[in-house]
Amino acid sequence: MQADTMDPAEEPPSMLWGLDPIFSAFARLYVKDILQMTESTQVPGIYFYNLHPIYKVDVLGTVVYKREREDFFCYGAGGKHSDGARGGFNPVAELDKLRQAQQSRCHLEIGELLRVRGPVKTSRQQREIMASTFYKVNDPVMAVQIAWMMEVPQLYRLCYDKPFQLQLNETSDSAISPLNKATNILRDFLKQKSVTSFRPYDVQDLLQPLISHQPQTASADQEPVAGPSACQQLRQLLKEALQILQDNGTVYRKVKSQDEVYRVTAHDKDLLIAVKDIIREDSKREKYAEKGCHIMHVLSAVRQRYSLNVSKAALELVLKSLECNSDIVSTSDNYYTVF
Repeated sequence: MQADTMDPAEEPPSMLWGLDPIFSAFARLYVKDILQMTESTQVPGIYFYNLHPIYKVDVLGTVVYKREREDFFCYGAGGKHSDGARGGFNPVAELDKLRQAQQSRCHLEIGELLRVRGPVKTSRQQREIMASTFYKVNDPVMAVQIAWMMEVPQLYRLCYDKPFQLQLNETSDSAISPLNKATNILRDFLKQKSVTSFRPYDVQDLLQPLISHQPQTASADQEPVAGPSACQQLRQLLKEALQILQDNGTVYRKVKSQDEVYRVTAHDKDLLIAVKDIIREDSKREKYAEKGCHIMHVLSAVRQRYSLNVSKAALELVLKSLECNSDIVSTSDNYYTVF
């Protein structure tokens, strides 16, 4: 398809693209929308859907056309002697096994289900996805397709169909609510200081500058109205900011008691070990041997064996961290196993 370009007058400044969370994500768009996206006039290879800057996508679909060429492999050897004489390990044979396993996973036929991730580009007037990852999806009961069809429309409603409207003058401090400022202050403090756990009074003073100390005003014919004290405002602001951090999984409370101890999810080694152990142990069971453990199974097991208060959002952060460290691998959407 011929690529259209964005009107320079309508295109958001490139310095603001990183403020749109969709820019750094693999956007799960419908193929028709990928084909119709307009290309940036500032940076080739960046496209726009509802003013959202997009350069990489995540697609699930059925193979309707294929054109294949032989893969190219390069092998290096360190001498003419046989490696079999040094313990029976033959790197060429092992690489050949790996090649065969990779081909069986990536060789696709017409009608099979395909998952593709990668950047979008336009080559010879055709819109393409340069696959950084692709694989055949085994979905005999259509569970993956049903989950996809339920999730993608929701992403459109909550994210993609809401235009990116952030302007330069909206990035000033005056345009950011005190609650958003408080949340950002706490999040940055926990990250920079590598805090593992804390109590509310440990971080309360960080939000003190956000509390207004201006006196209440009233008209000439009205009595002054007593509002919440600065101390009450501070406690309420802290409570709401901590609730947001809990909702997005940044922090959680392992045990809910009067002694409010919050744990920082990304720095809680005990939680990471617990999740990894659950996936490693349960992946050995026949029920999970093929596809791995679904995220909801892992969540249920974590709540039974570690803490009832671990949220799905917190677990998703842990799974992402473990996958980035190559401790676990995602076999398909929301299924995990160990290497």
